[in-house]
Amino acid sequence: MSRSALVGNVTAMLTDAGFTVSDRCAIRPKSFDIAARRGEDLILVKILGNVDGFDGMTGAEMRRLGSYLNATPFVIGLRTRDEDLKPGVVYFRHGVPVFSPDTAMDLFVENVPPLIYAAPGGLYVSIDSDILADEREKRGWSLGHLATELGVSRRTVSKYEDGMNASIEVAMALEDLFDAPLTSPVDVMDGAETVRDAEPTPEDPAVEPEDEGITAVLTRAGFDVHPTTRAPFKAVGEDTSEEESLLTGNSAFTKTAEKRARIMGSLGKVTLTRSVYFVDKAPREEVEGTAIVEREEAEAARDGEELRELIRERTTPPEEHA
Repeated sequence: MSRSALVGNVTAMLTDAGFTVSDRCAIRPKSFDIAARRGEDLILVKILGNVDGFDGMTGAEMRRLGSYLNATPFVIGLRTRDEDLKPGVVYFRHGVPVFSPDTAMDLFVENVPPLIYAAPGGLYVSIDSDILADEREKRGWSLGHLATELGVSRRTVSKYEDGMNASIEVAMALEDLFDAPLTSPVDVMDGAETVRDAEPTPEDPAVEPEDEGITAVLTRAGFDVHPTTRAPFKAVGEDTSEEESLLTGNSAFTKTAEKRARIMGSLGKVTLTRSVYFVDKAPREEVEGTAIVEREEAEAARDGEELRELIRERTTPPEEHA
């Protein structure tokens, strides 16, 4: 299957599941392909045939964007170099959950979350430690007795009851012994944080020299500006006074800039943010929901509120897209 067809299939699946899906980010470089929203859930999705092509820089940017936009980043892919991704299994690349289209279909359309995740050494599941302890005590079994039944050490059983996850084989043996469901689903929409080591959000990249001027303008206006390196927009501005975010671009007004502005407008509708593209000379005031503002206009704004009003006049309020 071509990557374009795969993106189309994933987009159709998310639409069928009730998501509002952005236009495809058909421009390079790009850290994600589409954004999608269903209610309060916002996701940023990278779609790949071979997930080994997902590199560390892209993973870091997706995690940063997830933090700035209150979104969950993940990758939907078909295979690694060595094997197809297994259905119902969550993998990880550079701190980002990865799973197959079949797993995505189960999760988003059928509302059946995955139970299994991959980690060094094999496939694992989360054991509900409270239920495990209750079931063992209900039968009057000691830790040692259960350890003998499972063929593991007493210390290992104690760790299971303290919250350590188990291999699939052990989980199946436990459920056979107790005739009760003991596994907990992997919470993909929470970044699967309970089954992977917590990692801090990567630091922002440096501001590009050509963006320093407009970054200074936005900072004076009260925005925390977070540069990007692989997104369709140059930065995310977090408005510290109004708890709003802003997707920003900055370049000469070219055909490529116009294309980026269109994509930003589509993303803004899904992420519920305004978008603005700063240019030297503006032939129009907006492009499909993205405000087009001349840099001189922005620099001439007397204060942050005047700049915000200039952007508001040329964009649709985010809540009207909801």
